[in-house]
Amino acid sequence: MRKRIRVNGEAQSVDGGLRIVELVRRLAPGEAEGVAVAVNGVIVTRSRWHEREVQDGDDIEIVRATQGG
Repeated sequence: MRKRIRVNGEAQSVDGGLRIVELVRRLAPGEAEGVAVAVNGVIVTRSRWHEREVQDGDDIEIVRATQGG
């Protein structure tokens, strides 16, 4: 079953059963170390990415750390 979510403000449709870790790998390949994720305004710790399944209607923010000043 497909689920409708928003990622960084953009509507997307994803497969049911998708977990945060898989979403991050898909959208930020090779950058997981410098990424933070919030779902519906709540930070999801990296240790929970494997547990947290994406739900229909989730609003997900994926933020990449950058260097600079």
